[in-house]
Amino acid sequence: MREYGRKLPGKEQLAVLKFAEAVEQIPVILALTAGLDPVDAIAELRKRHDAGEIDAGVDVLSGKITRMGQMNVYDPLIVKEQVIKSAVEASIMVLRIDDIIAASQSKVGGGSKKSGSEGGEGSKED
Repeated sequence: MREYGRKLPGKEQLAVLKFAEAVEQIPVILALTAGLDPVDAIAELRKRHDAGEIDAGVDVLSGKITRMGQMNVYDPLIVKEQVIKSAVEASIMVLRIDDIIAASQSKVGGGSKKSGSEGGEGSKED
């Protein structure tokens, strides 16, 4: 994903690289759970994936990076796809809500603050 992201221009590149970084948190969390140093685990995973061991993963039982296929650990592709789709949809929702909040604050601007402060002053005097 990082290789693909580096080939993209501008903001698209940043988005793909940040997405790759977010996906990389999964093995980091697994490594922490297994008692491994996450930096060493990620380095080992990258090395093995670059060497063609695409099934290398974190074995939380032994605390080592091993080939998941040899351990008969297979995740159904459809489950992974759905997890990624759900995470992307949740991120998009958060961004949309953030945009709505930012837009409403810029439209209201000082008007909301003035009416709020006037109400506050009036209630203090009452």
